[in-house]
Parts: sequence; structure tokens; C-alpha cells
Amino acid sequence: QVQLVESGGGLVQAGGSLRLSCTASGRTFSSYAMGWFRQAPGKEREFVAAISRRGGSTSYTDSVKGRFTISRDNAQNAVYLQMNSLKPEDTAVYYCAARSGTYVYTETYDYNYWGQGTQVTVSS
Repeated sequence: QVQLVESGGGLVQAGGSLRLSCTASGRTFSSYAMGWFRQAPGKEREFVAAISRRGGSTSYTDSVKGRFTISRDNAQNAVYLQMNSLKPEDTAVYYCAARSGTYVYTETYDYNYWGQGTQVTVSS
């Protein structure tokens, strides 16, 4: 069992930056692959970025490549999403997710632990 808590969301102007954090409970964080997803109003939850349990592999959805960076600190039980050059279409609730496993996982059904979400709003 792992509990996830996101933070770092907020209101930012287009072109600005935010850094999301997700902290996890438990002592086995390094055994979990992690992901970030987002859900805009009226839309399905979608994949944003993922990282393997030791941080050696990452994956991004095409729309954020070159702008977002996922990273993790297993000593701090934390995963981060650095978001630069934000656009209004990045506006959504961002969720952190976890699952045990060796690989990078990009589908919502791959994950069995979810945080409560943090709102990111990008104004034009």
C-alpha cells in the first residue's frame, strides 16, 4: 500500500513554469514505477510522463516533450514534474500514480495507486 500526495499546482501565465511534487508514504518507494497524468474538464484522464523505479528510463506524451521533465528522488520518496513553457492547453488537474514494476508504464490502467490531484491553470 502506498499513499501519494501531490503539491505545486497553481495559476501561471502562458510561457511560465511550475514544478509539481508527489511524495509517497512507505519504505519501498524505489520498487514503484511512477507516472504523471492529467485530466481537463470534460476530457478523459491522459498520460503525461512516466519514470522507471530507479529513474533510468522515462517516457513523455508528444505534446510535452521538450517542455516537461520527470525526475525522482528515492531517498526522499518523491517524484517531480518540471513544467516549462506552459500553454493554456496544459490546464488540468495533474495526478501522480504508482505501481510496482520494472518498466515505464503509460496507461491509466497500469497504475493502482493515485494521488488526489493538484490543479494547474495556465492563463493566456
